Amino acid sequence: MPPVRYDEVEVGTQIPPRSYQLKRLNLVKYAGASGDFNIIHWNERVAREVGLPNVISHGMLTMAQAGNFVTEWANGDPGAVVELGVRFSKMVPVPDDDEGATVEISGVVAGKLGDGRVKVDLTARSGAEKVLSRSHAVVRLP
Repeated sequence: MPPVRYDEVEVGTQIPPRSYQLKRLNLVKYAGASGDFNIIHWNERVAREVGLPNVISHGMLTMAQAGNFVTEWANGDPGAVVELGVRFSKMVPVPDDDEGATVEISGVVAGKLGDGRVKVDLTARSGAEKVLSRSHAVVRLP
């Protein structure tokens, strides 16, 4: 993919969707990295006992996928993402199988802010559910 440049991006530019797989192993690794060992992220019996459909992904792990998405779009430079904001609107159940859950993220350039910065509105879905709302990033492009 050719590098994305500020002077070549227009408001309304669609960023093609990308799918991210979340499996139980991803949840275990994230728990270890973040220190968030809440039992609803790894024990299906307890998750169901408290009324959840299954073990669920950490919200911040779902948000991290949105960060990965804009980082990849911004020429692979994590330092280019100067702001990332989301609201968690739905949970992402992660079944204990070979498929896990799929989170699909897409974006649209919503504004050019000057100084090489663009605002990107993000959409994140798992199945038919919108799992992040009011999601956006500010990205500095060359």
